[in-house]
Amino acid sequence: MGPFHEDEMDVLIVLGSISDKAPGERALQLLKEFGLNAELVIASAHRTPQRLRQLVEGSDAAVFIAMAGMSAALPGTVASLTLKPVIGVPLSGKLNLDSILSVTQMPPGVPVAAVSLDGAENAALLAIEILALSDSELGKRLKVYRDRRAQAVAQDSKKIGG
Repeated sequence: MGPFHEDEMDVLIVLGSISDKAPGERALQLLKEFGLNAELVIASAHRTPQRLRQLVEGSDAAVFIAMAGMSAALPGTVASLTLKPVIGVPLSGKLNLDSILSVTQMPPGVPVAAVSLDGAENAALLAIEILALSDSELGKRLKVYRDRRAQAVAQDSKKIGG
């Protein structure tokens, strides 16, 4: 299946470093399963700020997902460069609390939607929900996805006699 919106980028996933590749790929895979046009790039808020600015300001993505660990400034920096929705994914590290607080404790005026620690799949699903607000066909596909998940839980319950 090809991209859902062939002429435009739906979601740009920005990783802070190559060590963030695995969760980034999980989000990318789910977005592509929904037929969305998504891309994965690496740019550091601290080490490559000019590259990050060029990527964000030059992107026609409708939604951004930014994943980072440690001080996790990446989601907030992306949000400072765009008026489009930004979903922040704090990633596991030595402390974990540092990345969680960095993503969730944004100052007023520059919001970042935050998902759980290592919540790459939830970030992808939230991006899909945002895009589905103006795309009823995508909304229908999301409903099918949710229904399948609910059926799987019901089947699991039957397996244990419930």
